[in-house]
Amino acid sequence: MIITKTPFRVSFFGGGTDYPEYFERHGGAVLGTAVGHSAYIAVSQFHSQLFEYKMRIAYRKAECVNSVDEIEHPAFRECLRQCGLERDVELSYMAELPSFSGMGSSSSCIVGTLNALRAYQGHAMSPLELAYAAIALERGPMRECVGCQDQTFAAVGGFNVLEFRAQDDIGVHRIPLTRERLQVFEQHLLLLFTGFRRRASEIAARQVSRIGDNLPALKTMRGMVDKAYSALTGWDRLDEFGRLMHESWELKQSLDDGVANAEIAELYARGRAAGAFGGKLLGAGGGGFLLFVVPPEKRAAVRGALSHLAEIPLKIDAPGSHILHE
Repeated sequence: MIITKTPFRVSFFGGGTDYPEYFERHGGAVLGTAVGHSAYIAVSQFHSQLFEYKMRIAYRKAECVNSVDEIEHPAFRECLRQCGLERDVELSYMAELPSFSGMGSSSSCIVGTLNALRAYQGHAMSPLELAYAAIALERGPMRECVGCQDQTFAAVGGFNVLEFRAQDDIGVHRIPLTRERLQVFEQHLLLLFTGFRRRASEIAARQVSRIGDNLPALKTMRGMVDKAYSALTGWDRLDEFGRLMHESWELKQSLDDGVANAEIAELYARGRAAGAFGGKLLGAGGGGFLLFVVPPEKRAAVRGALSHLAEIPLKIDAPGSHILHE
């Protein structure tokens, strides 16, 4: 049995510039991190001669099928198809966070599945090869309107600036922080679940279709990556990082009306009023997790203002997809 562990991600700055429709003309970059919450994929041999079907796929439901074409789950179907596996495979998925919550779970599932299936076949892939394969799969056979940051963070891990030049040419620049600075930064992060789960594909598709109209905002958001990098690495106070995040969140909402609804706007305003420097809704918008940058002395106040929301502990700089067991 092969078991892979693949991290989810948090994007701080530059989201929206990681779509090829934007970066192939203007260049894109994202500052973000792989986090300590992960997806797990298990692949093992399935002895189909003992059953009435040839493959078994398990996630929130179980699929027992005789061909890849019968598989309902698009990610598992296309991963198996790309790897040329048509029978005698059992595939299982587990995750520490819910899907459709803005932390890149779909791409983590695909990266972890490809990693597990290739290991099962005896073919090792480098982290970037794994990222490029996942990007090609999502944007190709799966026809998903996705950017390129989720797959890359899932595959390579770390706390990085990702520089997007082409779908198969992505620079990974690690943010050079001491352990002490990293711990201080983590102490300023507060991750809360809004309770709203959504598919962001429609919002993302609208944003991509409006890249021409949104060009000034996207270029400004790309520039904030460099400013945030300087705030982190220059030992500035983290209020500057939080202020930049607030400005970026305001710009992001201008990209599409569906990024934030009235309920989310109210939650965000309450967090800011209680003392958060800034924050954002993770992912393309519509729901999922709210992330705040909060001075430690204000953490209890912000938590109290949003006490009905579940808090998820957040550890950053997690390793990329890797084999736990084989």
